[in-house]
Amino acid sequence: MRPDDVLRLLRARPFQPFRISLSDGSQYDVRHPEMAIVSRSTVMLGVPGPRGLDGPVQDVVHCALVHITQLKPLDGVTPVS
Repeated sequence: MRPDDVLRLLRARPFQPFRISLSDGSQYDVRHPEMAIVSRSTVMLGVPGPRGLDGPVQDVVHCALVHITQLKPLDGVTPVS
C-alpha cells in the first residue's frame, strides 16, 4: 500500500469511515480522519477509549503500509463532514 492511498481516503470530503485490513488478519476502523497519521512507511491509528471520539485515545496502533492488504469503506456508517 502507498501512503497516498490512505491519505486520499483521509482527505475525502465528506469523510467516509473505512476499515484497514492487515496481512495478519487484524482489522482497524478509521471513523474520523484525525484518528490517523500517515508516514512514508506506517499508519498510526488512535484507538478510541471508553468515551469514543470525545475522549482521549486508549492506545496507538502502528500499521506498516507493506502489511495493509485492503482499505474498505464501512457500510452503513454516516460520513463525517
